Amino acid sequence: MCHVILQDIKFFQILLRIDHELAQQTRAAGCPCGGTLHQANYPRKPRGCPVEVRTDFESRMSFCCSDCRTRSTSMSVRFLGRRVYLGLIVVLMSMRPVKPTAAPTSLSQVLEIPVRTLQRWRQWWQEVFPMTSFWQTNCTRFMPPLAIDTLPAALMERFGQCTAAPIERLLVFLSPITVAPLVTLKEVC
Repeated sequence: MCHVILQDIKFFQILLRIDHELAQQTRAAGCPCGGTLHQANYPRKPRGCPVEVRTDFESRMSFCCSDCRTRSTSMSVRFLGRRVYLGLIVVLMSMRPVKPTAAPTSLSQVLEIPVRTLQRWRQWWQEVFPMTSFWQTNCTRFMPPLAIDTLPAALMERFGQCTAAPIERLLVFLSPITVAPLVTLKEVC
């Protein structure tokens, strides 16, 4: 079951390692102006994060140019844009349809995710995400095409069983949407 991964501390450590690698790539690419990028992480208050790794997830890796002062935030597998819940939580909890009058599931109660938030996430997956340039470019990788009304569950099915390695691959696949320039539409959440 997918929710078991939420208790796997090693999985969260893998996500942190991947984010460090993505940050190194961003820093190595440098600033377009030619200036040096300096570490300029910014604080996060991640929800859905195990207590054992919370301190590792309390900042988003980012850089600031020494010359033009432009911020360069690296892609992430831990965070899905500006959402306060971890990307993993947004993906896993969005896989089931949510009815307005439905009682929250035990997992959404434990994570303290309001039903309205779950509904916004589902709306984002089905209405906003398919319109992003990222999805428009990458949707042709999936044959037969994915049914938009089943996202993100349909994506998870294509990446494999709901275990650590397929979820990791899915989060890496989604990492380009975690930086502002690649998201073309205003987020609903």
